[in-house]
Amino acid sequence: MNKIKVINMHIERQYRELEDIEEVRAYNINKIDLFEKAPQVKKPEKIPLSNIIKYVQSDVNMFIPIDDGEDFIINRMGWNILERGNVKLEDVEGRRLSQCSPFFYEILKEPFKEILKTRKPKAMRVYYYVSDKIRTLTNIHILCDEGNIFLISDYVDSEKHKEKTEEQQKIEDDANKSNLIEYFSQTGSYYKTRNEYTWTPGIYNIINRTQESNDAYYNIIFDLVIPEDKPLVKELLETMSPETDTYENIIRIKTRDGHIKYLDTYLYSKFDENGDVISHYGLFKDVSLDSHKHMTRPVDFMLNGFNHNSHLSLLIEPLSKRYEFSEGFYDMIEVPHDKYIHNKDIVENIVEDDVREELYKLIDGELDEINSIFTYNVCGNEDNQKVCELFIEKFSYGNNMHSIGFLTDITDMRKKQEELIKSNANKNILIKEVHHRVKNNLQVLNSFLNLERRAYGNNPNRILDNMQARLSSLALLHEKTYNTTDFLNINLKDYIEDQDNTLQGLFSAKNIHFESDIDEDIHLSIEIITPLLLIVDELTMNAIKHAFPDPEMENKTISKKIDFVDENTCEFILKDNGVGLGNPEKLINHNLGWEIIKSLTKQLNGEIEILDVEEGTAFRIVFPTSFDYEIEGDEV
Repeated sequence: MNKIKVINMHIERQYRELEDIEEVRAYNINKIDLFEKAPQVKKPEKIPLSNIIKYVQSDVNMFIPIDDGEDFIINRMGWNILERGNVKLEDVEGRRLSQCSPFFYEILKEPFKEILKTRKPKAMRVYYYVSDKIRTLTNIHILCDEGNIFLISDYVDSEKHKEKTEEQQKIEDDANKSNLIEYFSQTGSYYKTRNEYTWTPGIYNIINRTQESNDAYYNIIFDLVIPEDKPLVKELLETMSPETDTYENIIRIKTRDGHIKYLDTYLYSKFDENGDVISHYGLFKDVSLDSHKHMTRPVDFMLNGFNHNSHLSLLIEPLSKRYEFSEGFYDMIEVPHDKYIHNKDIVENIVEDDVREELYKLIDGELDEINSIFTYNVCGNEDNQKVCELFIEKFSYGNNMHSIGFLTDITDMRKKQEELIKSNANKNILIKEVHHRVKNNLQVLNSFLNLERRAYGNNPNRILDNMQARLSSLALLHEKTYNTTDFLNINLKDYIEDQDNTLQGLFSAKNIHFESDIDEDIHLSIEIITPLLLIVDELTMNAIKHAFPDPEMENKTISKKIDFVDENTCEFILKDNGVGLGNPEKLINHNLGWEIIKSLTKQLNGEIEILDVEEGTAFRIVFPTSFDYEIEGDEV
C-alpha cells in the first residue's frame, strides 16, 4: 500500500494494490464547492446512444480532452451528480472542467491523463466525509472511447448503515408521520423516475397487500384497474405532456382479495427541455362508500384501538379541512360525529387564555408545536368541565405541510393526582409529628435521666433499669404508630398488652406476673398514650423496687385495669400484691418517682390518688379520653 498523499481542498488519495483501485477521500465538501460559474467554450457534441443512456441506472458522464489532455470539456453529466451540485445540465455543458468544477478537476485530471495514455479502464472509489464520518461514497469506472473520456458512477448512501444524523432522523420521523396520515386518510402516492416506481406505505393499505420485490418496475395501481376503466388509464397515458402535465379522475380497481375500490386519482409529470419525461408523481385517495365499514387495511386494526378509547383521540390533520379524528374526540367534546362542525369556535371553550393564544398561533403558522394541559367547558357549559392534554405538531413532508396530534382526557387522572397529593400532605404532617414526638420524648427521657443521676448517683443499675423500661415502652409506641400512621385513634389494649410482654421480658428474673384488663373500645391519641405508658412504667418500676423486698415471695403480681368512667373519661388502676407503702406521706414528699408520675399525670389533664387497700399498694388515675390537640407541622 502506497503512502497517502495529502493535497489541497481537503482531499487524500490512496492506492490499494490488492484491489487495483484508487481511493479518494474528500472532507467537508459542500454543494457550493462542487460547481462554479464558468463561460461556455464549446457547444456540446451529440452523445452516442443518448436515448439508451437515459435508462441506465448509473450516471454516465462524458468529457472531451483539450490542451493536450491538460483540461477537459464537460459534454454530459448524469442526473445524480447534477442534483447533488444543485445545478442544471445547461449550466455545466460545454465548460472547462478546471473552471466549472475545480473540485472534480483536482480529483480526475491525473486519472484522465492516465486513461488517455494507456487506454485501459480504471476503477476509483470516492468517499465524502462530514466531520470524520462517511456521508456518501461513489464507485467510478473510467473508460476511453474514440478519444473521449466516459465516467460511469454509482452513488451509495453509506449513512443508511451508520448512526442517523439529527437531520436524517427528523426526515425519517416526518416520513413516519406522513405514513400514519396516509393510513388514516386512506391515501397513498408514488414517485416514478428513471422508469422505476417508489411507493408509499399508504398504497399497500389501499390495495390490501404487502410490498413485493418487483413493485418498482410496474404501476401496481393501474394493473388492478377493472376492464371498464382501462380507457381512463389509456387516456391518462396519452394526455400527459409538457402542455398537459396534470391529470385528475376517479378510477376503479379490484384488489387481489376481490374488493372493488374507487380511487380519486391525481397525477403530475415533469418534463425536460426536450419534452422527455423526467419524473411522474401520483396521489390516490380511497373514496369507496364502504371504505369505513370494512377493515380491509392492516392499519385498521391499530386505528380500531383508538376508536374504542373514549379518553384518547388521534388527530389527523387537525389544522386542515381534511381532518380525521378517532371516536374518542367526539366522546370528549360530547358532540356526535355527524353533528360536529370543524372550525375555530371550539377553541373558545378552552378556559385558559394562554392555551387559546397558543392554539391560534399554531393555526396561523406562528408556532410549529403545542403541548399543553387545559380545562375544557363541554359545549360551553362551565358546570361540565374536563381537564385535557393536547399535543399537535406541524411538519412538512414533500411539498406539503401536515399536522398530527393527540387529545387525552385526563380528568380522572387529575382527580387521582389531587387525592394522592392530599394523601402525601397528610403523610408529611404525620412524619413531622413523628419527629416532634421523638424529639419531645427524648427531652423527657433526658430530664428523667438528669433527675435520677442526682437522686440515685450511688445506684447506677437502678438508673439503667428505669431508663431501659422507659426506652422499651417508647420504642414500642413508635413502632406501632409507624405501622398504622394513625396518631389520633390508637387502640390502648394492644399497646398495654405489648408493654406487659416487654416488661415481663425485662424483669423475668424477678418472677413477677403482669396482668391487664383493658376495655378494647378505648382509643386514644398519641398525645395521651405517651405519658400514660410512661406512668405505667414509673408505677411498675416503683412496685418492683418496693413491693417485693423478699425475692422468694411467690405469686408476685402487678395488675392494671383501665375502663370508661363515662364516654369522655377513663379510670386507670394499677395494683400490686406486695408489702404495701407503710407511710404514704413519705412517698408523696420524698420520692423522685412520685414527682415524675405527678408531672406525667398533669400532661394527661388527669388526677392521681393512692387507694386504701387491704393488701399491697394501688393507684388510681382519672383522665379525659381527649382534649384539644393539634398536630404540629407546617401547612401543606
